[in-house]
Amino acid sequence: KVLKSYFWVLRSASPIQMSSPSLEKNVQIFCTHDKTDHTLMLWYQRTPGDTAMKLIGYLLYKAVTMEDQYKDGFDLTGDATKNGSLHINTARSVQTAVYFCAASKAQ
Repeated sequence: KVLKSYFWVLRSASPIQMSSPSLEKNVQIFCTHDKTDHTLMLWYQRTPGDTAMKLIGYLLYKAVTMEDQYKDGFDLTGDATKNGSLHINTARSVQTAVYFCAASKAQ
């Protein structure tokens, strides 16, 4: 079977500016899709200078599974059939990365 996934690069249409104080706040990134038969939403992190996309965790319907190394600083919420969000708790410069979400049919 071929696993169909849809990736969205989480970017803004307008420039985003962050200053040092904002790095001490919680950050929430949203992901939405309209494929209601896609019941799995995966979240990935790609850090600067690295080509690997590391799995943060995923939603299966509303059930959350987090990778061990991301349990202390990241949370996932939502419903994989339509929308989800990634929470970065107390964002720090070491969490600077491109974050991706993907929606897929669960196998």
